[in-house]
Amino acid sequence: MSTLYARFAAHIDDVLSALEGEGQLAPGIERSAVAVEPPRDPSHGDLATNAAMVLAKRAGTNPQALAGLIAPKLAELNEVESADIAGPGFINIRLKSGVWQEELRTILSAGGDYGRSDLGQGHRVNVEYVSANPTGPMHMGHCRGAVVGDALASLLEYAGFAVVREYYVNDAGGQVDTLARSAHLRYREALGQEIGEIPEGLYPGDYLKPVGEALAAEFGGRYAAAPESEWLPLFKQRTVAAMLALIKADLATLGVHHDRFASEAEVQSSGAVDRAFELLAEKDLVYTGTLPPPKGKPAEDWEPTELMLFRSTAFGDDQDRPIKKSDGSWTYFAADTAYHMEKLEASDELINIWGADHTGTVKRTQAAVEALAGRPALDVKLVQMVRLLRAGEPVKMSKRAGNFVTLAEVVEEVGKDVVRFTMLTRKNDAQMDFDFAKVVEASKDNPVFYVQYAHARISSLHRKAKAEMPDLPPEADLSLLDEDELGLVKAAAQFPRVVEAAAQAHEPHRIAFYLGDLASAFHQQWNKGNDDPSKRFLLIQNPALTRARLELASAIGQVIRNGLGIMGVAAAEEMQ
Repeated sequence: MSTLYARFAAHIDDVLSALEGEGQLAPGIERSAVAVEPPRDPSHGDLATNAAMVLAKRAGTNPQALAGLIAPKLAELNEVESADIAGPGFINIRLKSGVWQEELRTILSAGGDYGRSDLGQGHRVNVEYVSANPTGPMHMGHCRGAVVGDALASLLEYAGFAVVREYYVNDAGGQVDTLARSAHLRYREALGQEIGEIPEGLYPGDYLKPVGEALAAEFGGRYAAAPESEWLPLFKQRTVAAMLALIKADLATLGVHHDRFASEAEVQSSGAVDRAFELLAEKDLVYTGTLPPPKGKPAEDWEPTELMLFRSTAFGDDQDRPIKKSDGSWTYFAADTAYHMEKLEASDELINIWGADHTGTVKRTQAAVEALAGRPALDVKLVQMVRLLRAGEPVKMSKRAGNFVTLAEVVEEVGKDVVRFTMLTRKNDAQMDFDFAKVVEASKDNPVFYVQYAHARISSLHRKAKAEMPDLPPEADLSLLDEDELGLVKAAAQFPRVVEAAAQAHEPHRIAFYLGDLASAFHQQWNKGNDDPSKRFLLIQNPALTRARLELASAIGQVIRNGLGIMGVAAAEEMQ
């Protein structure tokens, strides 16, 4: 499948190669910055390229002179009406109308593969997301990262990358001990003991009651009065397993599934930490030294301690990082470095979706990955928290969870598709309000509704055409479509380049933004029929034009479905 923007990128590449062959362009100039995109002003043409602007300096000429060599060769192409030089050296390309008719046919013939790309060339990418502590159900603080990570993984797959979706289970920290103690309290409660108020420091949520009941059913009263050393390891194992089952079930309601659950405890016990720092020591990136006093702390109050340190400043961090504590045990950073080493061994690139509270650990983790890989190989996307509102007022917390609103509660109220789409309506590092009233509002100000309404309209249109005009021509004459209607094809034709740009930037929200623009363009064309009946998609008196407009609507519906599919959202056939 050759989409329009990809085809013209190839055309421009061929023109540049021809100029090299003619001796008018120095050979071997890097062309990766050459772009083909819509001009900012549609009146200037259909496509624009910056080829002359980005190549002129390295070619030893000026942009206008180079554009003067490129434009005539582009104008010779069968698909091109004209190629004009604008401003300092941009080239605006106007296409023949048949090109857009052909692109419409391409959309329909490609179907669900329209926009799919081989950009990734099978490049292996590990996307780690959610990775919440296994201490309770998913809440809305986890939701945004789950959707961003899952949609990004789907986007990368659609763009030709080989993706592994991963969840890192933090099952080795003190919070897991606290979880086991909380479960032991619920275990005693299930045995009929009076436990009173949940002590400060333990997890208070009702979600641990079934865990306690399961433990009571399995062990009876064996551990009710036993010393902690007898039951803590066992209760940790059972409770973490129960929490992971709960987490997986919660994520499934959102349509989120991981390929791999990696255990922090297993990383620590496998010898991976020793192996990681042996590798770094071989590169002279590990040494014994002391750190400067923390910022703001008087030097006289600081007692320097010799520690084993990683030279993270060699990779842009603001200070070297301890990898062993004064007692000789590994730091969390050391274990995290080993975990990333294991991911690198099976991947070409790593992407972590983290909460904004992890900002301070980004540089050191990227430094460790670069040191291990010998190149920058980790991108970290920070996700801001979500503020839950109901008609503008903060939402009360959940008794089941203890102190937060659970993901399952939100999905149950508004539906998976609304939640997923809404989480992608803002860039991941921008603040977000999730208002229960607004996300289900039937308004053009609600992008979830507006995009789904466009697809539902198209589905309704086809049902109506089948009922009222069963004898339409078998083939569509697309030359009957006017300039405004072909404008919709131009908007749809941008989808493949949006997919590639979003995949390269690791920004799945771009798909949601694009679908909002496409839906808006479709609704505007639809609404023209309110004032001018001849603009309606169904014209009983004109079957040929109706058939052409149905093809147009089908193409727009296909692109919307493809985009929603990347986002993990089902396209609506009708609005409820």
